[in-house]
Amino acid sequence: MTSVAAARPLPRRLMLAAMLALAMGAPAYAQQAPAPAATAPSQVTDLEAVTVSGVQPGPGLWKVSKGDHVMWVLGTLSPLPDRMQWKTDEVEQTIAGSQEVLGPPSIALKPKASFFGKLLLLPSLVGARKNPDGQTLQQMVPAPDYARWLALKQQYLSNDRGVEGWRPIFAAVELYDKAIKRHGLTASGGVKDTVRELARKHGVRFETVRYTLLVEQPRDAVRTFKSSPMDDRECFGRTLDTVERDMGRITERANAWATGDIEALRGLSLNDQREACIAAVTEAGFARQLGFNDVQEKAQAMWLVAAGQALAANAQTFAMLPMEDVLSPHGLIARLKAQGYQVEAPDGGDDSSAAAQPGTP
Repeated sequence: MTSVAAARPLPRRLMLAAMLALAMGAPAYAQQAPAPAATAPSQVTDLEAVTVSGVQPGPGLWKVSKGDHVMWVLGTLSPLPDRMQWKTDEVEQTIAGSQEVLGPPSIALKPKASFFGKLLLLPSLVGARKNPDGQTLQQMVPAPDYARWLALKQQYLSNDRGVEGWRPIFAAVELYDKAIKRHGLTASGGVKDTVRELARKHGVRFETVRYTLLVEQPRDAVRTFKSSPMDDRECFGRTLDTVERDMGRITERANAWATGDIEALRGLSLNDQREACIAAVTEAGFARQLGFNDVQEKAQAMWLVAAGQALAANAQTFAMLPMEDVLSPHGLIARLKAQGYQVEAPDGGDDSSAAAQPGTP
């Protein structure tokens, strides 16, 4: 199988494993979010929005069922409030009464090499996030975006000069990570780890749904990546937009998850800059050459099969999905509904019917 290079002990942002949205499992489609209700406008420009803290309930669970077989689905989100303590009573009770916990769709990169081969691969990864031909960030992005970058870099990255030689997508990741931390947010919130620990505590099998890419020639793949161009300027510009004026909305969205405000989540866009950053990777020539361009769709297809099997075999299943896949009319919950499963939102709303039709791609 053709694939993309990675070695097991990779630094966090080296190579494709660190590509912003792909590592987060974000879907590769655009989500059209409903307009926010007039009584609760989104604070898209409020950079001083305060994150909630203390014990918070998190969102309720979506119910997917056929006959007397049911799957309870937790919608996950990133980022989340850093000082939140998630109250897991309902989730723990549901997991304890389930026969299986189903993880979200994920992607793994596996090099076809021995342990020593992986160690030999590491030197070739040095400089993987740098621009080809030694170009600087200033040379790679439009002048207006670079001017905005300098201001935001001073605010969030201080005098870090090394990032000036990085590809725009890696510089964008670094800026976004620092910005969410500054605003009291954290990328993971520990939700997936907590669910896995609860499954282990109650002796419930945790099923990982992972599409694995086998790397036939890791060193060649790294060289291809390092020398190949990538049109990641839109990803860079959209990330600047997000950090400049959308941190208030991102904080509001994180707070909505923490407090279990489903209606607020419906009214807030969930994609931010991620769609543009996904496209920068999957539409690049090297990605298509190495078979990386359709891994998202394959991972999602695997999850749908696993969900169908769990619903058929278990009286009760607990599952996790990105909130995009729960709320979007083109997400995985909508696709289950198109297959004939009954879907109920925790607040009684109908999230997945607006544009869901059988055969939705």
